[in-house]
Amino acid sequence: MKKIYTLCIPYKGSQILLGMKKRGFGVGRWNGFGGKVKDGEAIEEAAQREMQEESGIVVGVLEKVGIMDFEFEGNPETLEVHIFHVKNFTGDMVESEEMKPEWFNVNEIPFESMWPADKLWLPMFLEGKKFKGYVLFKDINIVLESQITEVLAV
Repeated sequence: MKKIYTLCIPYKGSQILLGMKKRGFGVGRWNGFGGKVKDGEAIEEAAQREMQEESGIVVGVLEKVGIMDFEFEGNPETLEVHIFHVKNFTGDMVESEEMKPEWFNVNEIPFESMWPADKLWLPMFLEGKKFKGYVLFKDINIVLESQITEVLAV
């Protein structure tokens, strides 16, 4: 069974915007902004909605750069995550109940406080590449398998 999710990352110049997850799945980790696509909602609409709900930012231009499938050992669910580069936006960045946003220099990304698979695909994102991949976790801290491939289009 697949569940569809979005993940948005504003990135410009040498700065990337991440959010500290304050509750729910992934609490205590830095991550992009996103969540589950609601029934009847387009993936891009969900990405825009989640970005605004979690950070106060209104997305201007979204570019889909990746699709990653995440599985957890012993769980039949697959999380299909559509990853977007937020190229421009408006609005004032605010902390929400779920996320505390913070800009990081790309040379200072807090990988030790992120999902362990992020260090596998985020460098491709930062290089402007498009990619598809799969990650199998043993638990939330251990990657058992991974395969990430650069593609021409997603």
